[in-house]
Amino acid sequence: MGALFPDAATTGDVTVRVSASYLPEQSEPARGRWFWAYHIRIENDGAGAVQLLTRHWIITDGRGARHTVEGEGVVGEQPLIAAGASYDYVSGCPLATPTGTMQGSYRMIAQDGSLFDVAIPRFALTAPAVAE
Repeated sequence: MGALFPDAATTGDVTVRVSASYLPEQSEPARGRWFWAYHIRIENDGAGAVQLLTRHWIITDGRGARHTVEGEGVVGEQPLIAAGASYDYVSGCPLATPTGTMQGSYRMIAQDGSLFDVAIPRFALTAPAVAE
């Protein structure tokens, strides 16, 4: 699992794994635009189902500029993740620099109605070096 998802963070019974890949076909370095896809797997190792309600991202580009993204759900869904199950999704992130990082958290609700935050591990966005 480690090679497929190099970055992981566990909060309580929930583990968030991330793999990011640079997409040259969607990037335009000459125009100052680099684009990555990131694949997230959320694993619920708890005894009860959890539901993802909201996301909170902190995206930092190579110049240190921080951009915060908050919203309901992920990719238009608020998935209910059963005990012992996992949920995968893929999304994308453009940057104005060839490097950056993303990190954040998901707000979840447990079966008993309690709310809790789950950490999304910090992961690097790095475009391959391009010869001048």
